[in-house]
Amino acid sequence: MYRARLEEEKTKLEKELMSVGRRNPSNPADWEPVPQEVGQESDPADRADLISHFEDNTAILKDLEIRFNQVNAALERIDAGTYGVCTVSGEEIETDRLDADPAATTCKQHLNS
Repeated sequence: MYRARLEEEKTKLEKELMSVGRRNPSNPADWEPVPQEVGQESDPADRADLISHFEDNTAILKDLEIRFNQVNAALERIDAGTYGVCTVSGEEIETDRLDADPAATTCKQHLNS
């Protein structure tokens, strides 16, 4: 059940990541923002808009990449047989916590640890 949800989220995240970035050719595990096509914008406002758009993409990409890595780590825990175990206490993570966030690494007691 959780594997399917995580795989679905991973696919969705990859699509979103590709809409604002690309895999870093030097490090395929990393993503980098992609600038908009740039012409010979003579208007300073047009150049400012391009820079602003690139900065927005960078921020969006960072958030998406963090979640993408969390989802991948959860899938790796499933494969390793350690999924659903709190990384702080070693106790089982509550089902309702995993229902809310299938990539959760801690139980409710250690939510902010």
